[in-house]
Amino acid sequence: MKSISSETDNSIIESMPPELSNKIAAGEVIQRPASVAKELLDNAVDAGADRIKLIVMQAGRTLIQVIDNGCGMSARDARLCFERHATSKIKSIDDLFKIRTMGFRGEAMASIASVSQVELKTKRVEDEAGTLLEIWGGEEKKFEPVATDDGTSIAIRNLFFNVPARRQFLKTDATELRHIIKTFHHAALANTEIAFEMHADGDKIYQLPAQSLQQRITELFGKRYRASLIPFSEETSYVKISGVLADPKLAKKSRGEQFLFVNGRPFQHRSLSYVVLSLFDAWTRKNEYPFYAIFLEIDPSMVDVNVHPAKMEVKFEDDRSVVQLTRSVVKKAINEYFVVPDVQGQRSESSGQDFDVSFEHFGRHGGGSSGFPQGSGRDTNRGYGGQKPSGGSGENFSFPSRINRRERIGDGEEQADRLYGSPEEEQAFSAEKEERTESASPQKKEKGFWQLHNRFILTQTRTGLCVIDQHAAHKRIIYEKTLSATEESLPGTQQLLFAQTVELNATEFSLLKELHDIIQRMGFSIELLSGNTAIINGVPADIDIGDEQGVLRAMLQQYRSLDKKLSVDSRRKVAIAFAARTAIPRGKVLTESEMEMLIDQLFACEEPYHDPLQKPTLIYMPMDEIQNRFR
Repeated sequence: MKSISSETDNSIIESMPPELSNKIAAGEVIQRPASVAKELLDNAVDAGADRIKLIVMQAGRTLIQVIDNGCGMSARDARLCFERHATSKIKSIDDLFKIRTMGFRGEAMASIASVSQVELKTKRVEDEAGTLLEIWGGEEKKFEPVATDDGTSIAIRNLFFNVPARRQFLKTDATELRHIIKTFHHAALANTEIAFEMHADGDKIYQLPAQSLQQRITELFGKRYRASLIPFSEETSYVKISGVLADPKLAKKSRGEQFLFVNGRPFQHRSLSYVVLSLFDAWTRKNEYPFYAIFLEIDPSMVDVNVHPAKMEVKFEDDRSVVQLTRSVVKKAINEYFVVPDVQGQRSESSGQDFDVSFEHFGRHGGGSSGFPQGSGRDTNRGYGGQKPSGGSGENFSFPSRINRRERIGDGEEQADRLYGSPEEEQAFSAEKEERTESASPQKKEKGFWQLHNRFILTQTRTGLCVIDQHAAHKRIIYEKTLSATEESLPGTQQLLFAQTVELNATEFSLLKELHDIIQRMGFSIELLSGNTAIINGVPADIDIGDEQGVLRAMLQQYRSLDKKLSVDSRRKVAIAFAARTAIPRGKVLTESEMEMLIDQLFACEEPYHDPLQKPTLIYMPMDEIQNRFR
């Protein structure tokens, strides 16, 4: 066979230069600053450190630095760690199937160095001096001895400085910082025996000593979790399953506090995540996500972690058994926490009365004490253990004042499948609107307003029937009023008699800092303190006083959820999030005067026919259509 090297024809296939192949690898492995933070934290853990500090500036755009007191490296190893496919983790093909360390491919550091400016300082305990190595865009700039502490300090500056196309695809600083914080959470939860610190733009975000898992969860996610954690642990011959769940009353509107680990490695598994979340269905509303941290310990030869460049997706040799065993363990923990009796086979064929009685007797969060307002429109098939929402929430009810001119939400929002109302129908609504702006008349009182299942308002128009979704309608009213308030120089604020101190987690606090100016212009008066703490001194003039902290937390959670779905500006997303939290709930009993006021204010809006997400606020049925249904 002729040797390839002896070919003399003009070949069109050539080996890529190292700098090009490293940049291509960087596109697969280094997706954003959080990817760099993960690699550096993983290496610090693998180095045997018991103290690790993460420092970021400008959400990692200008600096990502990790300092550890691990084993350090020799001068030779310091250079080799930036060579592609150089690794201390695997020596043979057999090692690939029993990976217990975090990083192992040996390409990430080379990729990082090719798209950033790297400064590495490292020293082993037995060495008199350490090593300084600087690499810019894959090119070595400095290599010399240096006085430094035992361990390793590696600083990644100006990420993607030589790949501007990649840099422009990064999201806002708040979004990128949230991803870095999530990466930090993974490392801190998986290694509770290690002390961690995190600093961002000069602020100390976390300072965590070595501690128990439950203590660490409380430090990371807030003191509210302290008395609401459900630990569990079971072991079989195949897998050990342990971890912590949080009380469903702390569930949030957005994902982000659900953690899976196998042999200390964070991973993703759609089937397992779905099964675990489904176990909370009886105690959470639709689209709410409770906290859990689940740890699997299994023979590494039974796990394939080398299935994704980011090493997040894994395959188990016996996927079905892992999922079913985890389901069984988590279900047992939930049932023991809620003291749910096993009534299978004992229930009558009634509407679930037997279960209602037992749940009320044994449950810790039956009925209105579940953390959800009664009559909030919660899906009765998912919550309250079969209980139906009661008529009223017991909350004071107030409406915002009349609306001025507004801006309409632009493209990028979820669009309704179809618009309700033909030109003739809109003309009928316009006539109704004019009629309602006139002074009260006997004819108006005779019409009346009716609630259907405490969710919809029914009222007759001149030419038919109008059905209004009270929650969606109120969201439109609040949304437009909130947008208007952000345009005013002096928004209406009601000062609290006693200021409310609210402790947020790092993700929530960073988001509050980003949105602080907009939220202030809405009418909130909030002072930002250190330690992820804020003080609420005032709230918008038209909301009820009593749950200021809940409103703020829910608004931030809702914003995070919207941030992934909508491409509108922050001001509109804040207004949507605020409206979703403060609008009257479905299931709230309204008086006739309240219904009339709601309808008046809805038709005073610039766009009364759709809520802020372009879902209909009302439907119209002309008399002809109603009559045809009786033929």
